[in-house]
Amino acid sequence: MTNSLKVALAQLNPKVGDVAGNLAKVRAARAQAAVQGADLVLCAETVLSGYPAEDLVLKPAFQKACHDAVEALRTDTADGGPALFVTTPWREGDKLHNAIIALDKGAIIGKRFKVDLPNYGVFDDKRVFAPGPMPGPLVFNGVRIGVPICEDMWTPDVVECITETGGEIILVPNGSPYEVGKTDIRVQLGVQRVVESGLPFVYLNQVGGQDELIFDGGSFALGADRALKVKLASFAEQVATIEFRRGPKGWECQPGPIAPEMSDIESIYRAMVLGLRDYVNKTGFPSVVIGLSGGVDSAITAAVAADALGSERVHAIMMPSPYTSRESLEDAEACARAIGVRYDIVDIAPAMEAFRGMLRPLFGNRAEDVTEENIQSRARGVTLMAVSNKLGGMVVTTGNKSEMAVGYATLYGDMCGGFNVLKDVYKTTVFELCRWRNRHLPEAALGRPGAVIPARIIDKPPSAELRPDQKDSDALPPYPTLDAILKGLIERDLSTAELAREGHDPDVVDRVWRLLEGAEYKRRQAPPGVKITSRNISRERRYPIVNGFRG
Repeated sequence: MTNSLKVALAQLNPKVGDVAGNLAKVRAARAQAAVQGADLVLCAETVLSGYPAEDLVLKPAFQKACHDAVEALRTDTADGGPALFVTTPWREGDKLHNAIIALDKGAIIGKRFKVDLPNYGVFDDKRVFAPGPMPGPLVFNGVRIGVPICEDMWTPDVVECITETGGEIILVPNGSPYEVGKTDIRVQLGVQRVVESGLPFVYLNQVGGQDELIFDGGSFALGADRALKVKLASFAEQVATIEFRRGPKGWECQPGPIAPEMSDIESIYRAMVLGLRDYVNKTGFPSVVIGLSGGVDSAITAAVAADALGSERVHAIMMPSPYTSRESLEDAEACARAIGVRYDIVDIAPAMEAFRGMLRPLFGNRAEDVTEENIQSRARGVTLMAVSNKLGGMVVTTGNKSEMAVGYATLYGDMCGGFNVLKDVYKTTVFELCRWRNRHLPEAALGRPGAVIPARIIDKPPSAELRPDQKDSDALPPYPTLDAILKGLIERDLSTAELAREGHDPDVVDRVWRLLEGAEYKRRQAPPGVKITSRNISRERRYPIVNGFRG
């Protein structure tokens, strides 16, 4: 009977669909774990397929590729090195499961299948996986190890079953997406499971970006005394070995490194950086193109892009119209210089005049209105997409959550692009991010230190500059008011009457609600973007476009 167990936590960044690449990552992690003296390597949820693989897992050829990768790893373990708890889609009979496969000494020594399949928010596991039976522990080196998979630890039932069937240690592989404040929730849930079971507990999360989802790592271990023993870094790959020792009261996790906590605003910024970096690199784009207007949204987007990819892979383009202020031109150039990115100016006035001439026979003497404003935005969209087509960089859009929510963005104009780092970031948070970035260079960032966003960009009143002396406040409530109402409507599902009872002006609430509902068709056509909040307005808020409900 062993009295010591060393478990390597493989906090990896897989790529959905790249089974060969993910297999290589697992092999490299196992080699690193061997150097660290690990007995066992634990992988995060469906590491071989990447998570979430969505309907890709239904493809028989993909299932076979994952099965073959497990077989390759099984053969690897015959070398006498660390065992593997590898995670993968796995077909058992006529059912496809989200599985953990235990491999040791060239053999499969056990399998367990995810029981609780989430079907809410960004998750739709029930669409592709069948639930497994209630699991008992896996036995490795005489140690009875419970392996609930992700959602299985968010409720007490699976851990209770493991405890009642003699489990001694709990190891949980996860694919838990980032949202601000979620780290504390995970730790609190882990503590609950420890209290209920009396067992030491490990939470292993994957890291990296997958479409709109960001996995932030932040894996941790709790002792049977509920104390935090180990915490890995957030937003970074890491292979770290922790030790369990058998004592008079059972197994105990030995103390190890604890990564420092970060503020909410830092975590948001780092999620944006990781999300953009992985989206661009995993899809194979050489660079990005950003319309730099002299406002806060495009400025913070350019800063994120430089931090994610390096300034040499960012191309900023200013596209002035006759309504663009000298101040905006100066601010955009100063921002580009501070960040260190390529900066070009393309005047869209000739395009505006061309469209006026083309449309005059149809429009006649009708007064100019939002139509002409949208033509400006669409001229900019055409320009950016042309640069993208010709030079190869992906267009990054710059609309924030507040604007996207109420339709204060032009379809086929400033919404054109491949990705949007601000899609789930409220305008008030954009200002916070600008101030934070001017004071901090995030860990592993590739951009320049110091203040990269000129103070005047942050301090001036926001404006789309699509007509003379235009301000955002002409069309929208003040952003603190707007954002508070939107959070109530989107994240809390409050009615207009409930928001009015909380003290908001009923007319303003009704106006914001009407704008939110009326812009659904626009949001359906928007590019993907980083999930930040508890409820984004794409994957998690799926409202019908044709909708007769009021209130």
